[in-house]
Amino acid sequence: MTPLPTQGRSKTEVLDTMQAARDKDVRWREGRVFSLVFNAGDEVSDVLKDAYTLFFSENGLNPTAFPSLKKFETEVVAMVAALLGGDANAVGNMTTGGTESLLMAVLTAREYARAVKSHITAPDMVLPASAHPAFEKAAHYFGVKSIRVPVRADFRADVAAMEQAITPNTILMVGSAPSYPQGVVDPIRELAQAALRHNVLFHTDACVGGMLLPFVRKLGYPVPDFDFSIPGVTSISADLHKYGYAAKGASVILYRNSDLRRHQYFAYTDWSGGIYVSPSMTGTRPGGPIAAAWALLNYLGEAGYLKLTDQVMQTVIKLRDGINAIDGLRVLSDPEMSVMAIGSESLDVYEVGDELTARGWHLDRQQFPPSLHLTVSPYHATVADAFLGDLGEAAAKARKPTLRKVTNRVMVKAANVAAKTLPEKWVSRLTSKTSSLVGASGDGLPQRSAAMYGLIGTLPNRGDLREMVIDLLDQLTK
Repeated sequence: MTPLPTQGRSKTEVLDTMQAARDKDVRWREGRVFSLVFNAGDEVSDVLKDAYTLFFSENGLNPTAFPSLKKFETEVVAMVAALLGGDANAVGNMTTGGTESLLMAVLTAREYARAVKSHITAPDMVLPASAHPAFEKAAHYFGVKSIRVPVRADFRADVAAMEQAITPNTILMVGSAPSYPQGVVDPIRELAQAALRHNVLFHTDACVGGMLLPFVRKLGYPVPDFDFSIPGVTSISADLHKYGYAAKGASVILYRNSDLRRHQYFAYTDWSGGIYVSPSMTGTRPGGPIAAAWALLNYLGEAGYLKLTDQVMQTVIKLRDGINAIDGLRVLSDPEMSVMAIGSESLDVYEVGDELTARGWHLDRQQFPPSLHLTVSPYHATVADAFLGDLGEAAAKARKPTLRKVTNRVMVKAANVAAKTLPEKWVSRLTSKTSSLVGASGDGLPQRSAAMYGLIGTLPNRGDLREMVIDLLDQLTK
């Protein structure tokens, strides 16, 4: 246990301790991270810090007390809606991030269905297998069944299969622009048309691409339609703290009109403390992210975003060509923007990932199929050549056989054989033991994770795997 200090520590000591802890974090300032952080440079960071600090203590819960935050939020929403094809009827709210925006989209669909389709008592939503897990969180929280549909060979949503999956209880269809795993934009126009035919709401998850794709298109790159310009798209989410380069956490949830958005709101009028009303999941709404988002949109303007987007896309071209030139590696599909996945038919990409980790790079591991994830930001322009050099070395080293690699492969194969032949209860016990061993180091995850990801991706009992992951999270936060 860590007790509250009896006496306070000096500011210097506190900040020094924090800096020492920060030294163990991933080196994002050096461009070594291809997710989590969207860094547009020191000038942008300075604007964000000043604006955030200016409204550090303000609370967006009550717009009558802080009309400044109301102004900032409504203007941010208006600017983003205009970027995404919205007309004068489009409305929305800022949220703390993409997950909250997606939660709001599903909640609104459920409440809308309760109001206009009261015969639906067991609502469901149809979405591609590649859609963000936050939709599963929303399904879990709000009692909406999730119907996931396999994607096409190019990892985009299968329109015909998704339309076929619609049931009399379907309240929402979903498409991504782009999906996070492979960075491809789903056929939103065709999906939205299918939703229209069945009188179902449609949400475009543009959390990653909403603040980049409009500028990618303006620069002349091919971008399929995905926004309110398409009839049938009823809501869109777009993260400002991704390619809007705003301070975390800032996202926007947009609706085609206010009649739909009102189903997102919560109001309670019988409390002794007064009338309580909130537009989203949170009560207290920190003023800093709202103010910082407004400041940055106005600071950069269209010209600033086009400049940053051009830098990103030039880096994307260099990385994509460089990856495809490395023997055994390739970029999966043909992503429209700056999100991509590295896959292989001849190499263990998890081994490649481990070799990159040993060289100081942080890339997320993905499954179905095994791949390494890249989200390219402006600051990667300065490290693209170094990354490609290390990636080539990592691929070469992953190709060479070692005793550890052979042992890992044998372990994964043995685990799969055991899972298919042993009684289910035995497999569950073995999985439980595995999670305990993985977390035994104290950090929760080992330095080399190829064997673990190889095992996780092939375990047939996903319920046991879920418990294993929750065990790891529990150990990490003790």
